[in-house]
Amino acid sequence: MIERTTLEPPPTDEQEHWHGRAVAEVVACLHTDPRRGLTVEEAARRLAQHGPNRLPSPARRSAWVRFLLQFHNVLIYMMLASAVVAGLLSHWIDAAVLFAAVAVNAVIGFLQEGKAEEALDAIRNLLSLRTTAIRQGERIQIAAKDLVQGDLVTLASGDKIPADLRVVSAKSLFVNEAILTGESAVVEKSPAAVPIEAPLGDRRCLLYSGTLVSSGQGTGIVVATASRTELGRISVMLEDVQEMTTPLVRQMAAFSRWLAAAIGLIAVSTFFTGVLWRGHSADDMFMMVVALAASSIPEGLPAIMTITLALGVRRMATRNAIVRRLPAVETLGSVTVICSDKTGTLTKNEMTVQSILTGKLTFDVSGAGYVPEGGLHLDGAVVSPGAHPEIAELARAGVLCNDASLRHVNGTWQVEGDPTEGALCTLAVKVGLDLLGERENRPRVDAIPFESEHRFMATLNHDHEGNRFIYLKGAPERLFGMCTTYRAGSLEIPMDRALWDERVQATAGRGMRTLAIALKRVSATQLDLRFEDVDGGCTLLGLLGIIDPPREEATAAVADCASAGIRVKMITGDHAETARAIGARLGIGQDKPAMTGSQIEQLDDEQLRLAVSDLDVFARTSPAHKLRLVGALQASGQIVAMTGDGVNDAPALKRADVGVAMGLKGTDAAKEVADVVLADDNFATISGAVREGRGIYDSIRKFILFMLPTNGGEALVVTAAILFEWTLPLTAAQVLWINMVTSSTLGLALAFEPPESDVMERPPRDPQAPLLSWFFVWRLAMVSALMMTGALGLFLWELDRGAGIERARTIAVSAVVMAEMWYLLNSRYILRPVFSREGLFGNSYVWMVIGACALLQLAYVHTAPLQAVFHSTDLSLAEWVRVLVVGLFVFTIAETEKAIIRRVSRQQAPPQAARSGTASFPSQREHHR
Repeated sequence: MIERTTLEPPPTDEQEHWHGRAVAEVVACLHTDPRRGLTVEEAARRLAQHGPNRLPSPARRSAWVRFLLQFHNVLIYMMLASAVVAGLLSHWIDAAVLFAAVAVNAVIGFLQEGKAEEALDAIRNLLSLRTTAIRQGERIQIAAKDLVQGDLVTLASGDKIPADLRVVSAKSLFVNEAILTGESAVVEKSPAAVPIEAPLGDRRCLLYSGTLVSSGQGTGIVVATASRTELGRISVMLEDVQEMTTPLVRQMAAFSRWLAAAIGLIAVSTFFTGVLWRGHSADDMFMMVVALAASSIPEGLPAIMTITLALGVRRMATRNAIVRRLPAVETLGSVTVICSDKTGTLTKNEMTVQSILTGKLTFDVSGAGYVPEGGLHLDGAVVSPGAHPEIAELARAGVLCNDASLRHVNGTWQVEGDPTEGALCTLAVKVGLDLLGERENRPRVDAIPFESEHRFMATLNHDHEGNRFIYLKGAPERLFGMCTTYRAGSLEIPMDRALWDERVQATAGRGMRTLAIALKRVSATQLDLRFEDVDGGCTLLGLLGIIDPPREEATAAVADCASAGIRVKMITGDHAETARAIGARLGIGQDKPAMTGSQIEQLDDEQLRLAVSDLDVFARTSPAHKLRLVGALQASGQIVAMTGDGVNDAPALKRADVGVAMGLKGTDAAKEVADVVLADDNFATISGAVREGRGIYDSIRKFILFMLPTNGGEALVVTAAILFEWTLPLTAAQVLWINMVTSSTLGLALAFEPPESDVMERPPRDPQAPLLSWFFVWRLAMVSALMMTGALGLFLWELDRGAGIERARTIAVSAVVMAEMWYLLNSRYILRPVFSREGLFGNSYVWMVIGACALLQLAYVHTAPLQAVFHSTDLSLAEWVRVLVVGLFVFTIAETEKAIIRRVSRQQAPPQAARSGTASFPSQREHHR
């Protein structure tokens, strides 16, 4: 006969379907004992063979590799090239600044690298550290990592479940599985097997690693450990998920490649044109090409982009949105779909009584969560609880037949005990009862605790005046059979089962769980409580409709998202009926069915892509379902933000374009993998973050539209001089002065641009659209030509008048800088006129940087140290006037061009297209700016 210690437990696999097997079959399969557990020797052998119960650490890149990869970016290459150019020209300060910017960028990226690794660590920390196991018939405390498949584990209220267990015995065992399944209510567990096709949240005979025992006690056999648990599967899934790049990163990469190729092509062609066609020496042409390259590279672009994003991070932090990765700030502004978890995000994850059904009336209860704020409403009108004594009697019964407590701790209301019982405590306070006083006035004598077999709880209480009462709460269908009458005002009416069954169905149709409350008066001499005492003769006081309700501000936020063209989809592990009801109250998926996880499994990727585009509510979903849904939306070209708070949300949070975790009730695993953490766990905060993100994208585009014409004008000046064999109007050093000291200083003001008033009235931008539209290319070419005309014209005119080369170059540099200062005002709006109070004075930083730039340029022209470095010279008042005219010339033509395009756009675009943003040149979206 083969000894038990030599038998191999089968590897845990989803195909084992432990939830579909009877306890005896599980025991036989795992070669264990349901009362005595494993022997110590067998447990040690299995531990040595299969390894400890902890999640394995993934292979990680070395710190040096991670740091070096931060430099693998076209923009960084451009900055390094600019630094080398500055160094070749002996401008060591400029070179040092550029190298410092590159280093700072690399350090920031290095520190933000590895969110997935941190998330995996957070999941590992969810495993219980110590647990109680039964081995050889003895209870022992062991480390959770030493558990093996087949171990027998005992659990009690407050325990963290150390591995995936098959329930062997359970006594009022309720488990909070929200971090894994997303279900808001605690789940009752029992040994009975369930259908094999049951989704994760309905497998009532399984206990999952990392979840928490809310109440009761039980025992279970370990069926999976380490990475084979459901928690471990999420860890593996999270490790395999590839993070998506953001739209801005993709656009900037494409733009940088295009710009680098264009600069290289122009530089090479100019060099050979000068050497082979014009006969210039290679040395002279090399220096000219260096000047051309320096004039074309927007050295300040990466730094300004980082500053703009960083300022956005600071503003979003004041709105309770903590950004963990800079590009996510802008990505929020391009989001087209928000996939939101229900529990804790759209709702507060706090059970709340929202409906009271007495014998005659149905009251609505306002307020959400455990905060005892709100009141009673009847037919939409506020009513006083004192006007309806039956309400107080029902609430009193709910408090006395109750083991939970409601406490005000550190400014927040917290429930100790079962969430549903906590909701009854909150209701009692809302209707004016004193919880402690009620329990002191009618202390408990005896009780029948809630058990799944009888589905009710009963308590025996007395009132110090010789009266004794039995209070009951439980499943309506159970209490209805125990009641012979029901209370209607001051009357007791014979029980009408059909009437009350109909009211239960109506309440359930609103997505609420129903709880019945009853009362029975008994003899003053009764000292204990037995089942036969409540088997008839009770009076039904009423029904309570309980739900984890939507946040009041979330409804408005969903509406804001809809007006901004953003679709909100609810993806939850809760029941379909509850999800559909909550969705309808929020304005999500109205008049459409909810798709369940089992239905998702029946669809291939293409079918799911079509389904997810049409439906908005998805229920009973697993982590794998959430991941597929996010992927299906991205395959449709959507930019997806995913919100969540549980471990089950972590893979989808990582896969989404923007992962948004809850800061207060979110798990560490969700927060570590997310791009944004909401400090207030409020969906409404996302709407504000989207607004900020859209404003940031506008600022970046405005900066590009400001800086590129500046570089273009300089490049045209140098190119024209080379082609026509004129004296070079700008030296490489002077170009760097313009780019780094003046244009970057001026462009910094655009980082402080507030979001425009209509930013949330526009549809989301097309994520596939290039950073520079044809309209932007036109604007770039036009302003570049204007700046070249003004600067080159003044340069040639001064030379023609007999001015020296230093004076002519000083005037040319000053003309470019003056044109930039005036063009900064144009750039505050892409098409809107700047002639308004908001346009001229809406951003105080604009005038601050213009003043700073003017002082720098005056120093460039009139101070001896800078004259020595840049070969500049003093200018007369008349020469400064001519420089000012050039700036006004650029400003006037740019504003005139805006006015013409606005008029043409209005005439060509039909009204409907104008409203929807489909006007072709430029789009109405540009027109609003």
